[in-house]
This record gives sequence, structure tokens and C-alpha cells, in this order.
Amino acid sequence: MKIDDSKNKQNLQQLIDTKDFVEHISVDCTIFGFHKGILKILLLKYHDLDLWSLPGGFVFNDEDLREAASRVLYERTHLSNIFLDQFHTFGRIDRTENNVHQILLKNKNIEVPKDHWIFQRFITVGYCSLIDFTLVDTFPDAFNETCAWFEVDKLPNMAFDHVRVINTGLHHIRKNIDTQVVASNLLPEKFTMKDLQTVYETVLDEKFRRNNFQRKILALDILERLEKFFDGSANKAPYLYRFKNKK
Repeated sequence: MKIDDSKNKQNLQQLIDTKDFVEHISVDCTIFGFHKGILKILLLKYHDLDLWSLPGGFVFNDEDLREAASRVLYERTHLSNIFLDQFHTFGRIDRTENNVHQILLKNKNIEVPKDHWIFQRFITVGYCSLIDFTLVDTFPDAFNETCAWFEVDKLPNMAFDHVRVINTGLHHIRKNIDTQVVASNLLPEKFTMKDLQTVYETVLDEKFRRNNFQRKILALDILERLEKFFDGSANKAPYLYRFKNKK
């Protein structure tokens, strides 16, 4: 879906005129998507630029960071009711050296004073989530040309320090995979141990022996074993499981 160029310019002007943002603070959302053994990241493409970015934005004076992250994610992609986990603060002094906003405003012939807040240094707070990318519909806001899912090891040309943000978010997801998978919608209410193992192997990018994986997961005491799953095949029927805190 492509947004009308005049609408893009109008929204950029409104952004510049807004005085209700907290200066020097922003939020960026790293939304990782999983489906059938593939791990992807949701990205937005700027208008008229060969640059992509994470869904991100600024914080209003009257909202907390988590509210800002949820609002920004919805405004940028129309994703809602997503579990967002704060994972890192990014404050390197050179993180906004390639100031994309300055390029965008120049391309739209919008004049902005050099000391405007949008050209200043920004510290961004990262939020991440892990979802099934086939279960959501996304489309861009008026600031961006399009949004799309990319495999995490095949990123396009990225703005700012967003490659580092993505890598840090992925590290956080992997380090906390047990709680991340439970909080996500990657699996149906009832699933087999093989289904769960596929998720872990995809996110962690490593293979596990079936018996070792099952022993590790059962030791976490996060699953309830249910009835066996009979699919009509000659193979031994596996047990179904569900997460204890999702009854």
C-alpha cells in the first residue's frame, strides 16, 4: 500500500509544528515475526528514499514510554494489542548522524530552523515483540511509503543505528526466549512438543536433540500435558501441551 505524497508532506509539517513532544527521547519497536521456520523483522520504507527503518516515533509529554511505544506502533503499522517488552536504551552520540528527517524535509521543501528539536540528538528506548506475522495485517502511515517483513539476516539499507537496534533486540529475544514464547501468539492453544521445538530452533538459529529439548522444556514447569494428538498416521501419537498461564 502506497501513501499519497501530499498527505506525507502535510503530516511532516504537522510533526514539525508539534510542541507537545518530550525533547531528545524516542521509542523504536522491533517486531519479530515467526512462521513455519522463518524469522522476520517488520520494517518501514521512507518516502522517496532507499532507506528502511523500524516503527518508531516520539513521546508526548503526557504519556509514559510503554504507552508511547504502543501508540507509535499502531500509528506506524496499525498493529495493536501486541506484547511489548522494553529491552535497551540506545544513546551513542553518533546514532543520528545520518539525520533522515533532515533529508525528508528538504525533499518536501519544508523549511525548518537548524536548531529545531527534530535535528537534535535523540536517545531511543527499544521495545520488542515476537508474533506470528501471518496473523496480522500491516500497512504504513503517511510518513512512510510501505511496510514489509524481512528475514533477519537479509536486511535492506537501514536508517540511523537500526541494524544495531535489531541485533540487540534479537539478542534479548533469544536470551529470554522462554518468557517471550509464552507471551507471544506463535502457537495455538494446544500444540505438540515438536511445534514448540520448531519455534525455539528458528528463533535461536540452532538445532536440538528431541529428547534433550523435551527434558529442558519440561524442567521449566511452564507446560501442562494434555491428551494425545491422533492424526490418522501410523506414527506414534504425540502428546498435546498448553502453557500453564494461558488456560
